[in-house]
Amino acid sequence: MSSTTVTRQPRQRTGALVEKVVRRFGDRVVLDHLDLAIAEDELVVLLGPSGCGKSTLLRLLAGLDRPDGGRVEVPARRAIVFQGDRLLPWQRLLRNITLGLRGPDAEERARVALAEVGLAGREKAWPKELSGGEAQRVALARALVSEPELVLLDEPFAALDAITRLRMHGLVRALRSKHHAAMLLVTHDVDEAIALADRIVVMGQGRIGTSHAVQLAAADREASAAREELRAALLADLGLADQH
Repeated sequence: MSSTTVTRQPRQRTGALVEKVVRRFGDRVVLDHLDLAIAEDELVVLLGPSGCGKSTLLRLLAGLDRPDGGRVEVPARRAIVFQGDRLLPWQRLLRNITLGLRGPDAEERARVALAEVGLAGREKAWPKELSGGEAQRVALARALVSEPELVLLDEPFAALDAITRLRMHGLVRALRSKHHAAMLLVTHDVDEAIALADRIVVMGQGRIGTSHAVQLAAADREASAAREELRAALLADLGLADQH
């Protein structure tokens, strides 16, 4: 029988570690002895086709599922942002942010978090009054208000229009400089991966296939020969070499 270990790291440690992880659903092996390490203050983007196990891996890291074998080591303080904002429609924005927070400064921390995502003064608004981009901003604020050591983002911008997505990319970059959390972003979008990642890993057949460090300046991520070279390599890894 395979052994399974899920460990919460002591508070002073950050990042995440997955070693030889196996996850099965019936006879189907979704994760096949997968290895992945996320360093402190690193943003890793996970690319891969639908059904390759990306969301399963994210659920294991979030503590929403358990592996059938291997080891998962994660910080105690984690947060997850889903594709849908998952705001409570019967609560105003401030209350959506303070849910789960403790301490006499909870409301002030929530106000600061809303200001960080560009929604200062909207504390009394209802979720139904928000655009899709604004709702995802609140979801980011809710994730970061507790100062997590690991933030998991499951295609959080997939439902947004192109212009709003670009604005959200800029927001994520700004928030990273303030919060210094390790992050794992799951996406299907190669351009989004290049825009945000410190490292891009490509997943297939239940394992991590290739890994690309992204050492590009902000301007080069938008347009440069190095960007196009990286993009071509990622498309080849995904079996999409003929697409531009």
